[in-house]
Amino acid sequence: MDEIRNTGRINRRSSYHTHTRSFSRDHTHGSTLPTRSKSLNRPERRRPRQSMIKKALPIRSNVEANNRQTQAMPRHLQEQITNYGYHLDKVESDDNTTVVEPSELSSWWAWTAYLLTCCFPSCFIRICFHKTNKNMQQAWREKMALFILILGFCGILTYIVYGLGATLCPGNEETYPYSIMNNGVREIVKRDDVSVFGELYSLDTMQKFLKTQQIDLTSDFRGEDLSTLFDGDTSHACDSYKLDRFDPTLPSCSASGANGKGALLVLPEGKCIPLETLHSYERSHKIMTYEWEDINVNGTKLALLGNTVADFSKYLDQPQMNTVYGTEVGKAIRNNLGNEMTYSLYYSEEGKKAYQCLKARYGVGIGSSATAGCISVELILGTMFGVVLCIIGIRYSMACLFHWFIKNRLVKPGGRSNWLAWRSIRGGNDDPANHQPGPYNNYKLTPPSPSSDRPANMSYNSSIVNTELYTVMLVTCYSENEDSLRVTMDSLSDTTYSDKHKILFVIADGLITGEGETRSTPDILIDMMDLTPAMDDPKSCSYVAVADGEKQLNMAKVYAGHYKNTPCIAVVKCGTDEEQNGPKPGNRGKRDSQVILMTFFQRVLFNDRFSELDYDIFWKMTWLMNGVTPDKFEVVLMVDADTKVLPDSLTYMVAAMANDITIMGLCGETRIANKRASWVTAIQVFEYYISHHYAKAFESLFGIVTCLPGCFSMYRIKSPKHGLWIPILANPDVIMEYNQNVVTTLHEKNLLLLGEDRFLSTLMLRTFPKRQMMFVPQARCRTIVPDEFKVLLSQRRRWINSTVHNLMELVMVSDLCGIGCFSMQFSVFIDLLGTLVLPVAVPMTIFLIVQSATSSSPQWDSVGLLIAVLTLPALLIGITSFNLVYILWMFIYIIALPIWNTILPLYSYWHFDDFSWGATRVVAGEKKGDSHGDSSGTFDYSRLIMKHWKDWERERLRVY
Repeated sequence: MDEIRNTGRINRRSSYHTHTRSFSRDHTHGSTLPTRSKSLNRPERRRPRQSMIKKALPIRSNVEANNRQTQAMPRHLQEQITNYGYHLDKVESDDNTTVVEPSELSSWWAWTAYLLTCCFPSCFIRICFHKTNKNMQQAWREKMALFILILGFCGILTYIVYGLGATLCPGNEETYPYSIMNNGVREIVKRDDVSVFGELYSLDTMQKFLKTQQIDLTSDFRGEDLSTLFDGDTSHACDSYKLDRFDPTLPSCSASGANGKGALLVLPEGKCIPLETLHSYERSHKIMTYEWEDINVNGTKLALLGNTVADFSKYLDQPQMNTVYGTEVGKAIRNNLGNEMTYSLYYSEEGKKAYQCLKARYGVGIGSSATAGCISVELILGTMFGVVLCIIGIRYSMACLFHWFIKNRLVKPGGRSNWLAWRSIRGGNDDPANHQPGPYNNYKLTPPSPSSDRPANMSYNSSIVNTELYTVMLVTCYSENEDSLRVTMDSLSDTTYSDKHKILFVIADGLITGEGETRSTPDILIDMMDLTPAMDDPKSCSYVAVADGEKQLNMAKVYAGHYKNTPCIAVVKCGTDEEQNGPKPGNRGKRDSQVILMTFFQRVLFNDRFSELDYDIFWKMTWLMNGVTPDKFEVVLMVDADTKVLPDSLTYMVAAMANDITIMGLCGETRIANKRASWVTAIQVFEYYISHHYAKAFESLFGIVTCLPGCFSMYRIKSPKHGLWIPILANPDVIMEYNQNVVTTLHEKNLLLLGEDRFLSTLMLRTFPKRQMMFVPQARCRTIVPDEFKVLLSQRRRWINSTVHNLMELVMVSDLCGIGCFSMQFSVFIDLLGTLVLPVAVPMTIFLIVQSATSSSPQWDSVGLLIAVLTLPALLIGITSFNLVYILWMFIYIIALPIWNTILPLYSYWHFDDFSWGATRVVAGEKKGDSHGDSSGTFDYSRLIMKHWKDWERERLRVY
């Protein structure tokens, strides 16, 4: 019932136009432009939505209207603007109009971007990077800030994997044991190297060094400890014990060979050699290590000082040392031989003072046990790799569960039940009340006059079946040729779904002629249709487009007819008279095409006021459907004009919708039609496969597919619930956020201009987090993918950048299912983090392979993770789809990983501020940088007509 309270009951006859876009001739005497509210709901009852989009809409007022009676801004709108803390700057335009625009630095992120790029003054950005206005400069700063943060994340990941161990557990030292076990007996290792404070040097190296000190080292000293020849106090810890120039802590500065029975080695002048001198000549990385069994034995004179093993034989042989270091130190040494004595020394002030000096004078090696730093590194890396491996394993397991247990039940009568329907609302599919159709709006279509060309034998009675839902098949086209359009429309018309329950709805985005074409796309479309004679020359109808300035007003023509016996509506956006000589008249973008249909159904369901275009669509659509009014339609299939839908796909998708009323959106599997056209298409085959059968299958187990592809997806227009209709795609909250016409920040532009299809999925999940978005593998389509690398680069730039920004939005939705690390919110966060650090994946993999091949101790956890990542997709193919040919495509994909994980992400991130569609859709005569959303002029709202359906119908009857 929360959904009913939040969205309003559609069967109410009251008008909601005070909260929707209110444009009519009655407003021509007002002083302010109508603004777009975010919701039909009362603001005080709405739950605050976590989003990164928080901005005030530009408020424009005509200075000449000061003498007119103006309407005050609603109090709740004033409170919203005040609470959000918007900063508005006034800009005077040339047409005597005051334009109040948002300041560029109106959020914490804008300030962060400015501070990170403050070393680049605006004049430098304008001259060197050709960013001429403030918005472009701010977008460049935000791009650079994001790029810096991404490089920072990549650097942190690289450091954790490969640098943390070198910092906390230096691995540049080779350890050699003092003793080994031989037949159950511990024996001291005999070696030829000599040792100096635990560092091992070859005899030859030490002989050459001592010759530089005028000392001749003989072979009698093979395997001996020469520490007594050196002053090991490199940190000057013993300076406090010096008496004038005499240091009582120094050893004898002499050494004897053959365990004290050989030759005596005495240094000239009786001075010990500073250890730094030896290190400057050559520093050994061979370290003597001692086991606990070597230290903790009876009669030993060894002890542990931290991780340093000290031999106190010389100390105990010199009683005067008690007076040098103090009696407390001597007591601590004698009481803790064979043990760790750090705590005993630190118990007294004398011990604290002597601790470092004792290590410098008597150290002979290190303990063989791992240090705290090494243990920390192992724990951190082990935990990190374990978590990543668990996440990958769980995802693949859940994808398999979806394929084994759920996908077939989605389209069978009755759908899912028991634990398989755990995301359904209470009562779910088994509650008959949930399937009761709600009361429709009482549109009473007046039959046309007898003079109409419509055949008289057509019935006006509507019929609704229990399992077949009225479906709109939306096709958006731009610059496609006849072959592309015909492939798509043929496939939709030839689907096995009932013709009387489906209608083609094709929208041509402007009078566009594709490159190499002689006819425009709208002309090709109209020639393909069998037009109804009475509707072959429609008038231009006005509507409010998704644009700014004067382009907010657009005109469109509605053609009605049939395509291969399938009812077909064709909406051609032709533009106003002023733009007919422009480059792309009527073009407003794909999002505008989708909003035309979404807004139309919203106004139909809420009985709101229609624009000219809305009403023209309404009555022609009803005519074609033999009296079935648009409010009977429940689902809409969205496909692109280069997509071929398989015959039974629509039946599968509608069956899934009918079986589970909690599903608000779903998609099928998109396969590549031109997979062998070039190497560029070949590397995309497995990427398409794994994105559906792994990523979307895993997400479907939770009912949260984060991206329904725009080329082939279905949305629920409205949903029955307890005898009422709940608007879903036609929900005002969704439409108002999707219908933003003023987009200023980099984040918003990446959402709304580059990835509108993904943003629509994000909006649906954010608005209805308890409902489901699913993947139906049985529904398939084929599409044409880029066959040139430059086109692929342009396409993936848009997709990757929109993915990053949509995940930023979705990760803030706390209502997604699950808790903590076992939630979809955490999964989305992992996806976002993984996308950001993609550029370092390949370099780290190459380094790992080289290191594993050359090192004696490779990082087996990293190797295991790499093996899992590369082999689990093949396992998924083998145990789910059994289509083994995709394993061959997988090898091609792996070869191309440097392109997918390095080149494409880096190119995309560097072009965060590029909002063009690039080379994906080429138009004849189009110049680089042309955009359908450029703001120019002022919206003439007086040319827009808004009336209720009954008023439009009364006017049409007068014409007839």
